[in-house]
Amino acid sequence: MLVQDWMSKNVITIEVDKSMEDAVKLLKKHDIKMLPVMKKGKLTGIVTDRDLKRAQASDATSLDIHELLYLLSTIKIGQVMSKNPITIPIDFTIEETADILLKNKISGAPVVDSKENIVGAITQNDLFRALISLSGFGKKGIQFAFLLEDRPGSIKEVADIIRKFNGRMVSILSTYDNIPEGYRKVIIRIYDIDRRNLPKLKDELKHKAKLLYMVDHRDNIREIY
Repeated sequence: MLVQDWMSKNVITIEVDKSMEDAVKLLKKHDIKMLPVMKKGKLTGIVTDRDLKRAQASDATSLDIHELLYLLSTIKIGQVMSKNPITIPIDFTIEETADILLKNKISGAPVVDSKENIVGAITQNDLFRALISLSGFGKKGIQFAFLLEDRPGSIKEVADIIRKFNGRMVSILSTYDNIPEGYRKVIIRIYDIDRRNLPKLKDELKHKAKLLYMVDHRDNIREIY
C-alpha cells in the first residue's frame, strides 16, 4: 500500500510572509493541524497548531487581548515555523511512512514527488484509515489469532479448515514481535461464516493450532484462550 493512495491531495499551504493570524484562520477553517510553508513555490518549512500555541504562550503571557491580536497579525510564519521539514516521498509505503512519523514523533508530513514538489499530505488519521482497510475491519467479520510454528504450510493448515466451513479470508497478518523463537503470531479475519457452525470451526482450529483469541465484531463476542 503506497502513501499516494492514502494521502490528502488537496493540500492547504501558507506563504512564509503571512502572519500567525492567517495561519490560525487556515487551520480552523479547514480543521487541520499542519500547514506546509511555501516560498516562491517551494517548500521552506512547516507550521503546526503546536508551533502557534507555543509562540503565543512564550510571547503573550503579559499581553491583553488587543495586544495579543496585534501580535498575531504582525509575527510572520517564517519566525515560528520549523525549518528543513520532514517529507515523505510519494512512492513510499504506508509502513515506511508510519515508521518515519513514529521515529520523529510527528503527526503528519507533506508528501513530495521526485522533484520535491508537494503533491499531498499524510497524517496519522490517514494511516489509521489504511490500517482499517488493510485489516478488513470495515466490514466487521470474525478475527482469529494463532500462535503457529514458523514453517512452510502452517498458515495453509488453518486456512484450509476455514475454507472447509466456507469462510472467506479477507486479511492475513503476521508478526514475530514478543513471540517465542520458532513461532509467529498470525491474525486472520474472515467473512461469511454461518454462526451456527462457529463452535465446530473453533474446535477444529484448536486441534490444529494454538488459538490465542477470537473476536466476532458483528456480535461483539470476545474469547481469549
